[in-house]
Amino acid sequence: MTAKTLKTVFKILVITLSVFIFGCKNDSYKESVMANEVDISENFETISAEQTIAKFATEQTNVPLDLKIIKSATARYQVKNVKQATNKIKIVAREYGAYISDLRFQNDLYRKENRFTIKVPQKHFDKVMDSVNVIADFVEYENITTKDVTEEYLDIEARLKTKLEVKARYELILRKNAETVEDILKTEDKLRIIQEEIESAQGRLKYLTNKVAYSTIQIDLYESVDYKEEPKSYTKTFWSKTKDGLSNGWSFIEAFIIVLINIWPLLIIGVFSFFIIRKRLKK
Repeated sequence: MTAKTLKTVFKILVITLSVFIFGCKNDSYKESVMANEVDISENFETISAEQTIAKFATEQTNVPLDLKIIKSATARYQVKNVKQATNKIKIVAREYGAYISDLRFQNDLYRKENRFTIKVPQKHFDKVMDSVNVIADFVEYENITTKDVTEEYLDIEARLKTKLEVKARYELILRKNAETVEDILKTEDKLRIIQEEIESAQGRLKYLTNKVAYSTIQIDLYESVDYKEEPKSYTKTFWSKTKDGLSNGWSFIEAFIIVLINIWPLLIIGVFSFFIIRKRLKK
């Protein structure tokens, strides 16, 4: 083997060894890097969860308590006896400071129905709904809706405050600065307009306050009955005919007396004529 061949073989071995050693170092570096990445991600997830919980707790504590929520509900229930169920619901309503309005009863060949509206204080809304649910035998449906009017309420309050301040300034102008009749009339006209706007805002606030304070529950109660065909004609019983006869006889007597009262001049003339004719016949 020549010296040139030995040099070539030696170079090949050196290159192979270098590549092998470099590859082993890269593998160990990758393994360490991956391990470090796993540790970092685990710590990051733990911190993120704690921060999320803390943030949620903070948000919950900052929720405003004085929200203006209008609650309303519509429900339909099947009961065994409509009148008894209605009386029980009236007792529940009185117990929670509520009252019933707009009651409408309907009775036909298929069922008896009773529809009414309960005005209940908002704080007892859920209790009344649960109590009525217990009375029912079958719940056909229950729909509950809520409407947040907090933004509108606060906006009207702010506008009302501003209008009251403007009114106070106009009144001050009217008392101190208005000198001519024209100035007085203009100021009074402005006061009239601002007063109308104030009354409108106050009326809207009062309406929203009442709607928020008292929730509305519309309830339909129905009771199924056995179907009965409606008779084509009705025959009166003996007692019904007797009652009608007595009533008709009394009506005839009343009519006869009224007729005599109306023709009293003719009666007087007739009696007077009768006595004159009788006297002449005797002569």
